[in-house]
Amino acid sequence: MTTSSTTSTPTTASAPVASAGTGGRRGGSLGPVGLVLAGGISVQFGGALAVTLMPRAGALGVVTLRLLVAALVLLIVCRPRLKGHTRADWGTVVVFGITMGAMNGLFYESVDRIPLGAAVTLEVLGPLALSVIASRRLVNLVWAGLALAGVFLLGGGGFSDLDPVGVAFALGAGAMWAAYIVFSARTGRRFPQADGLALAMAVAALLFLPLGIAESGAKLTDPVTIGLGAGVAILSSVLPYTLELLALRRLPASTFAVLMSLEPAIAATAGFLILDQALTATQSAAIALVIGASMGAVRTQVGRGKAVPEV
Repeated sequence: MTTSSTTSTPTTASAPVASAGTGGRRGGSLGPVGLVLAGGISVQFGGALAVTLMPRAGALGVVTLRLLVAALVLLIVCRPRLKGHTRADWGTVVVFGITMGAMNGLFYESVDRIPLGAAVTLEVLGPLALSVIASRRLVNLVWAGLALAGVFLLGGGGFSDLDPVGVAFALGAGAMWAAYIVFSARTGRRFPQADGLALAMAVAALLFLPLGIAESGAKLTDPVTIGLGAGVAILSSVLPYTLELLALRRLPASTFAVLMSLEPAIAATAGFLILDQALTATQSAAIALVIGASMGAVRTQVGRGKAVPEV
């Protein structure tokens, strides 16, 4: 998951890049770029660690541990106010939390069945579709076609090499990622700092707790499992949020969005190094096509002067 930022300025996991603004000096961008890349590496290697943990705790158990630890850390750090919010505010943050939980759950179910690089490539189609729809420009049909060509190649012309259930879960996670971007923005407008993110993470953790207990039961109390789950939470949520928040204070939105488009490549690298998930030449070309489509869509939208959702 994919996915990470805060609602105050950025996502992870992922508020829209528009929150970052377009300020920042080009000459001083090397530091922020390094922070974003480090955040992306952290997210994807956290995902790889999660895959190794799934035999011990199951996909839903891993999601539960990740959400619980991340929620606890964010609640302690942010200490969000519970009073003074309207019913609409709470409705927004609850929907944001549901979306966040669904996005994580679907993605982890996906990587339990198909390679990490393929899962992230399919998941990124959600934000890409949102970017294309938001721009309403004919040229974006080219980017959409390029992405679909990449997906076609990734599936070997019919997804014969990939578990169809895993593919469906990844596409579902992509749809939830697009919804996550929308509700992250709404939450960020209603809550100060990262308060909305912390509260939404708590909602997601509470909703997933019964599912994790049902699938994994006493396995969730094993010290080693808890430790590994905490590692996943730190790598996939807490650390990326912090790095991206620091980077987005100086990094242009367009640069951030393009860097997010590289996540499938980072995921494929993490899958190869940690999970021994080697990609064929065709699958590598497919990932390159989707990355190119994402970058093209981002550049087109920025060139038109619109805010770009995180992809």
